[in-house]
Amino acid sequence: MFFHLNTKLLFPMKKVVFAFATLLAASAAVSSAQAQGVRLGFRAGANYSNLAGNIQNEATYNNKIGFLGGAVLNADLSGDGFLSLQPEVLFSQKGFENKPTEYKRTLPLLGTTTERREGKVNYNYLDVPVLLKLNADGFVFEAGPQFSYLLSANNETKYSRTTPDGRTTTEEATNKNDVSGLNRAELGYAAGIGYQAENGLGLNLRYTGAFSDFVKSDNGTYFNGDLQNARQSAFQLSLGYLIPSK
Repeated sequence: MFFHLNTKLLFPMKKVVFAFATLLAASAAVSSAQAQGVRLGFRAGANYSNLAGNIQNEATYNNKIGFLGGAVLNADLSGDGFLSLQPEVLFSQKGFENKPTEYKRTLPLLGTTTERREGKVNYNYLDVPVLLKLNADGFVFEAGPQFSYLLSANNETKYSRTTPDGRTTTEEATNKNDVSGLNRAELGYAAGIGYQAENGLGLNLRYTGAFSDFVKSDNGTYFNGDLQNARQSAFQLSLGYLIPSK
């Protein structure tokens, strides 16, 4: 059993390999940093997240606020702080909220039912962006690839369904923490603007997105198949601090 090769894991493994290759490239750039050298820092703030893509019953999926925070490493590449490379390791809460909204769905034998969904879903990610950063007199522009890995999920959704004859049933999500039907590893991107003071304090606004769907293509039951073509998406507002170099 321990020596069986699961071909379904090959694609996520390729993403992991790509992420490590990206981090190795970042490390090589860090080792060549000059002048100000390498500065350790921290970042904390909030995600304003939802889903992007071709989503069915899209009006029922609303933005949700979550926490983000972690460590950053800034390597000066130009010698004057104008151009730097900044890999980060962040804990990032993404997901969406189902505000109480009614919608119609046609089901075999039951006919056209009226359904109602409410609650929220949290997806806890480890995000590793590797950003090229421009600092023009404190005004910051940054962009680069991002590798993300889904650590856990928590589905707090409640459902109710009313059939044409007036019968109503309610239920809560089962297997609230199940992530087996989701693509846990994903490649994406991050880009943003901000301001960084000379003392290392900074404020940043970013947008992050994914290149691939986060629900597995053979999973047609997750949220009734609404999210088969959905991708994680978030705006991020955060405060950061780079420790001054000696």
